[in-house]
Amino acid sequence: MPLTASETRLSQARGMRYGPDMNKTPPPGDRIAKVLARAGVASRREAERMIEAGRVAVNGKTIDSPALNVTAKDKIVVDGKPVSEPEPSRLWLYHKPAGLVTTTSDEKGRETIFDRLPDDMPRVMSVGRLDLNSEGLLLLTNDGGIKRKLELPSTGWLRKYRVRVNGRPKDEDFEPLRKGLVIEGERFQTMTVSLDRQQGANAWLTIGLREGKNREIRRAMEDISLTVNRLLRVSYGPFQLGTLKQGEVEEVRRRVMRDQLGLDSEDKADNAPKRPSRPQRKRPQIGKIPRK
Repeated sequence: MPLTASETRLSQARGMRYGPDMNKTPPPGDRIAKVLARAGVASRREAERMIEAGRVAVNGKTIDSPALNVTAKDKIVVDGKPVSEPEPSRLWLYHKPAGLVTTTSDEKGRETIFDRLPDDMPRVMSVGRLDLNSEGLLLLTNDGGIKRKLELPSTGWLRKYRVRVNGRPKDEDFEPLRKGLVIEGERFQTMTVSLDRQQGANAWLTIGLREGKNREIRRAMEDISLTVNRLLRVSYGPFQLGTLKQGEVEEVRRRVMRDQLGLDSEDKADNAPKRPSRPQRKRPQIGKIPRK
């Protein structure tokens, strides 16, 4: 069971033991990785790695385990910078241009999507990635919990792409993608593929998939001897690229975001008061006289 920051200090000072015999009451606050995710620092998993790397301190002490609960009274610092109170969850649509990498920093010094975002944007994370030469819809959020929720394959949201390939393929050429490929021992989920039109030496396709493996569409096309020369994501679940121009950012309305992500139902489930169960009184059946 995780300890609060204050309990951790007390246990170290007094040599207290925490195990099966400790008080079963959960400590106050939330797991620190969850707090960091809600503050937009990173996803929970990434926050746990940051903690293990010694980049996080609580109340002046560097921690190396995410098994810690913190409250609003605790002072959290990441890489020497204080972590502010979590803002309300927000979500943006971003039209990523080709030529930008979807990382906060690039070891090769290439420009990132975060270099191009408006100056008044808060700290955000991308939901999944689009590779260097891909363009189109990219979701951004300030909430690591939302990021993780939308990236999980179990969410099941369909992602649609407009794809241009070099060549003159026939519809039957895409049957392997519709049935599910195995490339170098890695299994790809089935894709929906429609051959839209031929344009000179190139063909335009619409492809839908429900997972986000690295360069998945490009690798799938290479496996059937086709080369992708343009890839544009046009939707991610219920969110559409629409008429959003390259480089533009548009915030999703709070009500729409909460409805589409099911946040209201989750909040109601979490916050619903649990009524104590009462023993059921036996009532006499109608038409029968109770025994005395």
